[in-house]
Amino acid sequence: MIYRTVLRSAAVVALVAATQIAPQPAQAVQITAFQQAVAENVSRDDQIAAFYRERGFSPIWTGPTQADFDRRTALLDALSRASHHGLPSDRYNVQTILAQMAAARAGYDRGALEVSLTELYLAYARDLQTGVIDTPKRIHREIVRTIPLRDTSYYLNGIVSDAPQAFLASLAPQSHEYARLMKAKMRLEHKIAHGGWGQTVPSQKLEPGNTGDGVVALRDRLIAMGYLERTVTARYDAAITAAVRDFQEMHGLTADGVAGASTLQEINKTPQERLKSVIVAMERERWINRPDGLGDRHILVNLTDFKARIFDQGKLTFETRSVIGHQELDRQTPEFSDEMDHMVINPSWFVPRSIIVREYLPKLRANPRAVSHLEITDSRGRVVSRNRSFAGYTNRSFPFSMRQRPGPRNALGTVKFMFPNKYNIYLHDTPSKSLFDREVRTFSHGCVRLSDPHDFAYALLARQTDDPQGFFKSRLRTGKETRVNLDQPVPVHLIYRTAFTTPKGQVQYRRDIYDRDAGIWNALTAAGVEIGGIQS
Repeated sequence: MIYRTVLRSAAVVALVAATQIAPQPAQAVQITAFQQAVAENVSRDDQIAAFYRERGFSPIWTGPTQADFDRRTALLDALSRASHHGLPSDRYNVQTILAQMAAARAGYDRGALEVSLTELYLAYARDLQTGVIDTPKRIHREIVRTIPLRDTSYYLNGIVSDAPQAFLASLAPQSHEYARLMKAKMRLEHKIAHGGWGQTVPSQKLEPGNTGDGVVALRDRLIAMGYLERTVTARYDAAITAAVRDFQEMHGLTADGVAGASTLQEINKTPQERLKSVIVAMERERWINRPDGLGDRHILVNLTDFKARIFDQGKLTFETRSVIGHQELDRQTPEFSDEMDHMVINPSWFVPRSIIVREYLPKLRANPRAVSHLEITDSRGRVVSRNRSFAGYTNRSFPFSMRQRPGPRNALGTVKFMFPNKYNIYLHDTPSKSLFDREVRTFSHGCVRLSDPHDFAYALLARQTDDPQGFFKSRLRTGKETRVNLDQPVPVHLIYRTAFTTPKGQVQYRRDIYDRDAGIWNALTAAGVEIGGIQS
């Protein structure tokens, strides 16, 4: 049975006290039985075995001391609130644990229970700190993030500290984003329990001036969602127009105040669907719960939001629109973190091999003078003459590289920002400025294009020169390819959030453009994560 009721700390203390194991007579056979059980059961994990050996196989959960009692109480209290974090609470069934504790009276049984509690604690601690899913690449090949897992010894040494309750509380991400997502989760659960957002809007399009049942349904749904004050109007008036515009801004839609097909599709999403996005976002936040945080200064690119941002000491200091990889699997922008250590002003574009063989080689086979804006180079960087045929080359046998020299038509524009990685992903300028006006901006081969790359460069350089704009422009004017190192490398995090919050706690939602959240949600439900107390 799934334990559905959240136990308050006082209740947990009483239950633990009722099952507290009385001190056993100091008989060697009982001590040996306990030690034997611990030794036999910890043999599955070298770090657990080493921990207990160093303690002489003494207990941390099942002993009679006040410290043991405090640890049991803190653990059961934390487990009883696992669902608050969107964790699979059935993994940590408090009633089952209490029954096991009550039944464990003999030394050997107590030893087996001791190890079981340790293993349960470690599973919970890891789920809470770095996520239920420890290898997200198995779900989607472009989620190549390295999860910041901690050693077993970190958890075991932490729980035997003087403040086990505080240590358990510290395991969850301490970011403001995680705390706000938890509150959003609770609000959505409350809304679901009280009937949700009501009737969906049946229309295909509604606009200012319209009247009728569709407008009434739109009005009522906007009221239920908190975008519109209560009103009895049946006309698409200025207040409804403003509410629709607010909704569009919070969902990454073109904010024109017209409830078209894409807007109504988002308005008609159920609170259950939004809750799934929030729970997935909490899991993703655990994946980046690094011991040293995201960095005092860091760059955050939320792929679904088509934005790149710079944060300093937790505050947003710069923001620009972005274009990301196309939805085709081979062109999607991956999720990972790295460090930006330099920029290149007036960059050359060294065409990735995948683009050469997939897009350009077929054209060169037909016409050796095709794609003339690109140079063909050999292994030593020398330009290869086009007075020849390329028709005999295959994708595998083509021995040349291709590059585009710096210039106004260069695919990378006037600057690129490098955080060297094996995926060949970086941020850069682009001559295709009109694409930044699109609502969905998935046009690149995987790299991230910036709408305001010069201002982005000034923001990065401001920490190492008094005149970042002058510094940048003086090098730009030369037309020469110039590398500029950053005095302090800046962490870059490419994330994918279909639900994220504002500093005021409002939740914004975005479309699952790469269909990645769906796979994560399926994995979470397979692990036992629930919505509203009902397993999905």
